[in-house]
Amino acid sequence: MKLSKRGEYALRALIDLGIASELGWPMLQISELASKEKLPIKFLEQIFTQLKSAGYVASRRGKFGGYSLARPMSQIKFGAVIRLIDGPLAPIRCVSQMSYERCSCPDEAHCGLRMLMFDVRNAISTILDRYTLADIVEITLRKYRRDKVTPPFLHRSIPLTSVLPQKKEALRSKRRAVVDHHFSGSRGRETNNHPPKPR
Repeated sequence: MKLSKRGEYALRALIDLGIASELGWPMLQISELASKEKLPIKFLEQIFTQLKSAGYVASRRGKFGGYSLARPMSQIKFGAVIRLIDGPLAPIRCVSQMSYERCSCPDEAHCGLRMLMFDVRNAISTILDRYTLADIVEITLRKYRRDKVTPPFLHRSIPLTSVLPQKKEALRSKRRAVVDHHFSGSRGRETNNHPPKPR
């Protein structure tokens, strides 16, 4: 699997929408997103057209229009979005469960390369199919708070702690503990202590 620029920008745009929604801005204009991500508006519009067709985002016209998430963040999994934009997660098609194609190997059942790539596919999809947009938005906001950095899309200087009240934080503590377990270290190293989910 190789994440294309299109796939990368789609994920970053979804994270931006998620962050903005959590901070009280459920709808953003395409120009705001393009400015933050330093992308041409036309390219971002093409990506949003694809995300909208798949039901991940919704749009509204007019002066106060823009894009918003069309489903709860907990229902948006990174693996599914990447498959939508870039195709199968498997490094070779003969180990893909979504887009299987037989390769030229004469004995697929005993192919050592296929066995290795099957493990690679499992490792990739186990992580990407486990984490939701809600998980990643929460990790990002927590890092903003820890580093005392004002997150994007706040059009006035508001302390992050006042935007994320303690009551709301308490409701999310259980999920945060699970996410912390999987993302440890300053660079977000993943650990894998859960059995793989079906692919």
